[in-house]
Amino acid sequence: MTVPPIRTERLELVAFEPDAVRALIAGRREEAERILGRTLPAEFPAAGDVGPWSFLSVQLERMEAEPARRDWMARLMVDAAEGIVGHCGFHGPPDTVGRAEIGYTVFTEFRGRGYAREAARGLIDWAFAHGEREVYATVSPENAPSLAVVRRLGFTQVGTQEDEVDGLELVFRYPG
Repeated sequence: MTVPPIRTERLELVAFEPDAVRALIAGRREEAERILGRTLPAEFPAAGDVGPWSFLSVQLERMEAEPARRDWMARLMVDAAEGIVGHCGFHGPPDTVGRAEIGYTVFTEFRGRGYAREAARGLIDWAFAHGEREVYATVSPENAPSLAVVRRLGFTQVGTQEDEVDGLELVFRYPG
């Protein structure tokens, strides 16, 4: 299944290919890059991105369970001039995970340039165009840059939750 990218002013949010995710989990970086047709930044995947309950493992499980719904899953943030600057996407289809929830990571050398905010805005707009009325984000209370992103976008904190992997998270909803 081909998933069209979400386009923003500077970014294409390109869906991860399941075979590339499998290769990354198995430690076959060059194979993943060949499948993606792109060079991955040296810091990706990080140790926390692979293994049980990791970002990539959870996303692969959801891709395999609902292959026709990959548009609601992980994407690469691709800047035409810079290449892959991060990854973002939804935790999964809203009716599967209980809500439209976004996440984003910008790789170290590309931080401070507004990529997280731009990607998050693109995901929000896409979700609304596909029938959602609310979008959620969860953020560690210690993650000041991500807290700034959700607050600048107009998210409102609606609670907290204890994540079994990440610990305490603040729960935000848009529109606030």
